[in-house]
Parts: sequence; structure tokens; C-alpha cells
Amino acid sequence: MKIAISSDGKSLDSEIDPRFGRCAYFLIIETDDMSFEAFKNENLALGGGADIQSAQFVASKGAKAVITGNCGPNAVRTLSAADIEMFVGQNGGVRETIESYKGGDMTSATGANVADHYGMADGFAQGYGMGMGRATTVSRWAPPNRPGSGSLPRQEELNQSKDLANDLDNQIEVIESRIRNLDKKWGAEGRVSVPVDRKA
Repeated sequence: MKIAISSDGKSLDSEIDPRFGRCAYFLIIETDDMSFEAFKNENLALGGGADIQSAQFVASKGAKAVITGNCGPNAVRTLSAADIEMFVGQNGGVRETIESYKGGDMTSATGANVADHYGMADGFAQGYGMGMGRATTVSRWAPPNRPGSGSLPRQEELNQSKDLANDLDNQIEVIESRIRNLDKKWGAEGRVSVPVDRKA
């Protein structure tokens, strides 16, 4: 059976990405033989509708179950309509999570565990395209509020900062890819320079 897992990387040794609609990658795994395909999430930088688009994507790949950290109402409705079982609130390594799933150690969810637009900072800022429909999205992963939690432990704060940096890197990759595609489509006129190495 095929399952979809939101992942922060392209291998079974990756960690579960807590965001469904805006995860870095989707791993589509055949549980019978552990073969899998990794897909970069093209919905990462969408200003809206990322949950729905991501749910439609995993449905198109034949997944019968989704394992993720957090899933909002829009994704839940779309996955439910496609008869895809949901397992939310998951974290840790992808490989270990699959073993837990295969061992029957998970309980499927019947509803969302976060609100709509979870994983976005303050929504999205419209671009300066004068009717061209361009927009840029700044998304930020923020963990669910835990009752009684004060300031975060240093390691958790460090991990969250790394997650945010990874998220921003992925968004930049998506935007640069779009720029290159538009550049190819429209030619040299109005060409936008894309930096080759942002960290240099």
C-alpha cells in the first residue's frame, strides 16, 4: 500500500516535516517493499491553498494514507474526500515512523489538529506586479502552543531556527526555479539575474 509522508528530506533517513501543506518534500512509500519516490513540494511558497494542493498531489500519486505532523481543515476535507486515511501529530525519523505504522501503533485522525493557514507567518505579501498576479510568500513553521510552556529550551530553539532557515532556502529554490522558467519562456528581454550562490 502506498502512503505519503511529509518529510524534511529526500530519504527514509529524513525527519518528518511537521507541516503538511508546506513541507519540504513528500515521500510516497510502498509499504510492502519500502520502495519510495521523493517529490519536492511545489506548493511550499503558495500564498494560499497549499493544503488543498498538497492533498490533491498525494491523492494523484495513489497514496491511501498520509502521515504528518500537523494537518489543517482544508487538507483534512480534501484528503477525506479522496478516502485517504490521516495520521497526524507524528514526529521523528521517517523510517521509524513507517515501522510504527506497519506495526499498527498509530491511530488515524478524524479531524484537523491545527487551524487553517498554520505554518505561515503573517499571511503573504503581494508582489509589485501591477496586475501580473505575482506574489511572494513568507512561511514560517511554528510549533503548536503547549500549555505551560515558557521560553523554549536552547536545543529546541536552535532546531526551530534551523527548520526556519531550511524552509526559507526551499522557498528561494522554488522562486529561483520560477524565475528561470519565466526567463526561458520570455527570453532575454526583461531578464532577471538569479544569484548562483547566495552564501558566497
